[in-house]
Amino acid sequence: MTSSSSRTRPHEIVERALALSTADGCVVIADEESTANLRWAGNALTTNGVTRGRTLTVIATVDGKEGTASGVVSRSAVTAADLEPLVRAAEAAARGAEAAEDAQPLVTGTPASPDFTDAPAETSSAVFADFAPALGEAFARARAGGRELYGFANHELVSTYVGTSTGLRLRHDQPNGTLELNAKSPDRQRSAWAGRSTRDFKDVDPTVLDAELAVRLGWAERKIDLPAGRYETLLPPTAVADLLIYQMWSAAARDAVEGRTVFSKPGGGTRLGERLSPLPLTLRSDPNAPGLESAPFVIAHSSGDDASVFDNGLPVPATEWIKDGELARLTTTRHSAGLTGLPVSPSFGNLILDGGGEKSLEEMVAETGRGLLLTCLWYIREVDPATLLLTGLTRDGVYLVEDGRVVGEVNNFRFNESPVDLLSRASEAGRTEKTLPREWSDWFTRAAMPALRIPDFNMSSVSKGV
Repeated sequence: MTSSSSRTRPHEIVERALALSTADGCVVIADEESTANLRWAGNALTTNGVTRGRTLTVIATVDGKEGTASGVVSRSAVTAADLEPLVRAAEAAARGAEAAEDAQPLVTGTPASPDFTDAPAETSSAVFADFAPALGEAFARARAGGRELYGFANHELVSTYVGTSTGLRLRHDQPNGTLELNAKSPDRQRSAWAGRSTRDFKDVDPTVLDAELAVRLGWAERKIDLPAGRYETLLPPTAVADLLIYQMWSAAARDAVEGRTVFSKPGGGTRLGERLSPLPLTLRSDPNAPGLESAPFVIAHSSGDDASVFDNGLPVPATEWIKDGELARLTTTRHSAGLTGLPVSPSFGNLILDGGGEKSLEEMVAETGRGLLLTCLWYIREVDPATLLLTGLTRDGVYLVEDGRVVGEVNNFRFNESPVDLLSRASEAGRTEKTLPREWSDWFTRAAMPALRIPDFNMSSVSKGV
């Protein structure tokens, strides 16, 4: 970012861009981002740094005989001198586009954020003030225990300013922290992983994670080969999060009504009201959920199946997607809600699964006769959208449980499962806790999930992955 950009506050950039607009409607989104990170390998820090940046998105809308068209242009490191070319580019894009299918009147009436004119929030290396010494202690313990720690800690703070030609002036500060820790044996033959999501690194202790990983490396000293097949399986919260995040990404109401997803009802319509699980599972999103707070209004840089640039600033309420085991809501924009006749249900910034369980994962292991305990999933890909059949791999530790005790590490597997089917077959849900999705952490980190017991998880083939 240049010094000129640094001197111009984001709310001023938003106001100037709106003043320059000659379109029929305009939305301006300024994202001010700062990040701080630590990386380590072999029980020693390798890199650390702090970065800052600005991205400005201008959405111009132009009314025509056939309807309203939109043009969207985003650029980074925007200065005051860049504003007029950016606004004109968005207007030119709108005038050259066909009428937007999702066109709606721009949102009005949302009260202005009281801190809209304040400077953006910023993170710094100070966020690691307590974490870094604890990490050093974890390194010392790992060296003494004959294991090596690898991983990274990343903290970002994004201040988003949304202004519109209809008078909205909204601002949201989103902190987001991730910690991923791998422990390896010196010969690299054993590996274990743990991850955490955090807002400020005050609620994560690397020494606790190191102790957890030490136990898992101990389990891996005994190797057991198992064939592909269906096994009773304990899915930890991180694996449940990865599966259900993908499920929610596939929960657009319009796609369901048009018969293209697992939530489409045979013969027409949707599966809303249908029981998806025998357990009293409630899958919900809430922008005010403690520790998982997210934007209370829509921030849409582009339009898609579950988002519309015309909805910027629309309030995002707490929503129950599945209630007591029944499908209750599908995601809609104002446009798709009108097409489907369903309530407006904007996409979400967090995801929480409550199952009424109180048991920890360790307690669920202790009550397992024979089954598998997973660490995490990765390389998840969709096979069939009609059933939401997914495939992927296990990673960093699959353990065999016998008579309530972990007896060794088994080989990795490729799995083939639909998260919707898993919900219908789950026989037990543990205690809900904050978790970090392993596969989707680059895009989605705010989740709280229980462990799930699946009586017959489909391990379709043996994998040689680690």
